[in-house]
Amino acid sequence: MKRIYFVVGVAISAVFLWLALRGLELNEVWLDLQAANYWWLLPGVAVYFVAVWARTWRWDYMLRPLKQIPLRQLFPVVVIGYMGNNIYPFRAGEVLRSYVLRRREAVPMSASLATVIVERVFDGLVMLVFVFVALPFTPIPGDDGSIRTIVVMASILFFVAMVIFFALAAMPERFFKLAEWLGDKFLPERLQRPLLDFLARFLTGLESLRSFQNVLMIFFTSVIIWLLETVKYWFVMHAFSFEVSFFALMLMNGIVNLATTLPSAPGYVGTFDGPGIAVLTLYGIEQGLATAYTLVLHAALWLPITLLGGYYMLKEGLGWADFNRAVQVAEQEASV
Repeated sequence: MKRIYFVVGVAISAVFLWLALRGLELNEVWLDLQAANYWWLLPGVAVYFVAVWARTWRWDYMLRPLKQIPLRQLFPVVVIGYMGNNIYPFRAGEVLRSYVLRRREAVPMSASLATVIVERVFDGLVMLVFVFVALPFTPIPGDDGSIRTIVVMASILFFVAMVIFFALAAMPERFFKLAEWLGDKFLPERLQRPLLDFLARFLTGLESLRSFQNVLMIFFTSVIIWLLETVKYWFVMHAFSFEVSFFALMLMNGIVNLATTLPSAPGYVGTFDGPGIAVLTLYGIEQGLATAYTLVLHAALWLPITLLGGYYMLKEGLGWADFNRAVQVAEQEASV
């Protein structure tokens, strides 16, 4: 399954790159890259790390029912996780983040993985909010309504996922009893207890959704995170010779990050670049310039967090083998 997922991800990345780069004159991209004022990347990177701190703040709210952990201790764990997503397929950084947290704070991986999944759902909802808010202010020239249709369909999927998580958090005992009944009916006895134990820890990880205040803070911090990331888009834009509105960058941010939820090659190659270039060209930005900007933006999002994550990995005494070890521990937790 991992090999199939990897092959599918690489194929999707290749398709997105082909769609974005067909007919592109590479010498035009090179000239635009040479003409860029890269000093604008400095405030962009600084703002991005403020957003990473906000991600840490959000995760703190989700982990509080499990364990109170100071933000300064949680920040390196978050950075290591996002670095893992950048360099390893299957979003293994999410598992690695939970593995490091278990190693440092003895929080069960199944419980912290539940919070990570909820994070992704909130991120998706905020991205959809960005698209809905931005479209009326910056309608895309020539759009035939297909983007709005895609957004509506994605909204339904994310809303259903959110309702399911809220239901699980609100009625864990009932759901657990239902799972026990289904296990008795359809599962061999040797599988029932490990799966039910894993489910119990997973449900514990959803406890933050039982507090209305926590839910508001999770949503609020999610909005702050993605607004700060859009500010980075804005700073990087000033390195190049074009300008679009902040709402247009919100729309680009929303569409790009919704696309990166698809399977892809490591580092979201293609699924980030293709939609970003496409949105800018629809706004009338020349293809070579849109490509140069998107590639630099992608590198500015990828490289700093990856380097800092590598530093924290070395400081933590972790190696590349710990990626696989993290997956093994997660599997073992379900069978203890």
